[in-house]
Amino acid sequence: MSSSDQAQNIITIIGVPLAVLGILPILYNTLATLAALSKIKRMLRRGKLTALTRSDVVNRVIEVELPRYAVQPWDRFNHRAEYWQISRQPSAIPGGSWTTFNWKTNTIGIKTQRVEYADQLRQPQVDIAFQELVAYLLDLGAIPDAHGWRLLRSTGLWTPMGCSLMKSPDSAHTALAIAPLDDSDGHLSLKVTWEEAWTTRDASALPPYWIRLPPPPEKEPEEESSASASTSQDAARAEETNDTDKLKEEKEEEGEGADKMKKDSPPKQSLDSIQKQAERNAKSPIVCQFSVDGLQSALSQDASGPLVSSFNVQSLHMEHLRSTGHRSHGRWFASAATAYGTTSQTVLWSYKIPDEILAFARRDTVPCGVLEVLNVVDSSLTPQWETPYDDAMEFHESVSRRMQEQRIAMAAEARMDAAQRQIAIKQRSDREMMQRMNEMRDRSRRDAQRRETRRLEALQSPKWDTKLVAEHNLSWLQARGIMDRELDLREAVGTLLHRMVLDGEFASSLCEMLDAWNAWADNGGMRNADFDLLCTRQDVFAQASLLVALVKDATGAHEGTLSMDLQECLRMWRVVRLG
Repeated sequence: MSSSDQAQNIITIIGVPLAVLGILPILYNTLATLAALSKIKRMLRRGKLTALTRSDVVNRVIEVELPRYAVQPWDRFNHRAEYWQISRQPSAIPGGSWTTFNWKTNTIGIKTQRVEYADQLRQPQVDIAFQELVAYLLDLGAIPDAHGWRLLRSTGLWTPMGCSLMKSPDSAHTALAIAPLDDSDGHLSLKVTWEEAWTTRDASALPPYWIRLPPPPEKEPEEESSASASTSQDAARAEETNDTDKLKEEKEEEGEGADKMKKDSPPKQSLDSIQKQAERNAKSPIVCQFSVDGLQSALSQDASGPLVSSFNVQSLHMEHLRSTGHRSHGRWFASAATAYGTTSQTVLWSYKIPDEILAFARRDTVPCGVLEVLNVVDSSLTPQWETPYDDAMEFHESVSRRMQEQRIAMAAEARMDAAQRQIAIKQRSDREMMQRMNEMRDRSRRDAQRRETRRLEALQSPKWDTKLVAEHNLSWLQARGIMDRELDLREAVGTLLHRMVLDGEFASSLCEMLDAWNAWADNGGMRNADFDLLCTRQDVFAQASLLVALVKDATGAHEGTLSMDLQECLRMWRVVRLG
């Protein structure tokens, strides 16, 4: 064998294995990349995720483009199935815990990931309004964790990963917790866990951010019977007048066509339907939805059934109660409704009562003397504030002096002859008449001065607590039949808020009184013009005091509690990342 043949054999023997060894890494990378790509696609199909995948078998890199979403819960009334049921096939990819629920999604971008193994794949987190997420979990039955919210409020983004914010209804499992900040971009990162058995509420329960305003109580049977008797008499009279009017109309419409009757009947029917709907609204509860800006919607709920769908509610006009820059009606109503809806069981409320209204409700601004002058309270219930007057001795001396002068004059008349006696008697009568008239004028002038002095002293009398003022005003309203005697302060406020939604004129008068009250509180106290306003609209002032007292009760009820921590966190983070 020649040397050239030996060299070729050596090259073949050594080179072929070396070549095979050289392509083995490429083959391995190809197989490993294809296997990882197949696993990733399987994971995406299982999670029902649409994604674009690309692979580089040489460099063993897989690119996955996944959409990024902004989500929000489905409408509670129109999409009940999606709202109350959890997803049947949630995603098992890390970062996809949000797929536990059915969301209303909106694509806001695409996130590209470069991974080598399938375990490195992460599902992009979604953007969601923090208050909508918390409200949704509370509506399902989750329980807030007081320790977690306190820690989140104090430490912010440095809150430890895994810190529980919401728990399952049995408090045994974590429903909402702090997640890693890998994909948060500076936002608060959360993860959620939920099981179908944890849902303890249903569509019949009132959702968060909503309150139910009760209608005024039914009238007593005696009042109803008298009212029915009067209405029956009115109906009989109306029928008689209608009969005569019909006879006249028949004679007048003989020459006219039937077209005019067809044109006139629909407006009458529409007016009747509007009147009947107004009567139903006055007797039905009203549910109101609130946000950080105030009242959002008001619905008249059918009293025969729960709030389970949008078919048993009637949307009400509430533009007169919206918060605007030049009118304070919306702020007063939202503040009073917040105080009415805030109880010991309330942990979530979106509207924050303005600081100026809170400061106004805390101050003592109503003098007790004014309430006594208005006959709201008895003098035995107030401290001594007016100057006492004792005119008994002065009156006794005046009568004694007049009788003595009369005896002296009559004795002098007895010594006169008949003609002079008649003249003296007439002069004495005229003198006594003039004296009585002068005394009456002096007494009237003195009483007017004393009334004015008493008025000024009443304005300067000690100021009472708002709650005490409201209690006496409630008794005054009940004594005059304006309020039902069985209602307490909170129930009375509920009926007032109910009427404010339906009656725009009443709401305006009540809010204007509150504006005037707040103005005199800021200007150093009540003045004569303010006192005159109270005298002319005392019933409106009494009703307004009920609203202010309820706001005062709600001012410090939840300081340092779970409710304050939760609401403060919701204000700090409007939008969070959920994954």
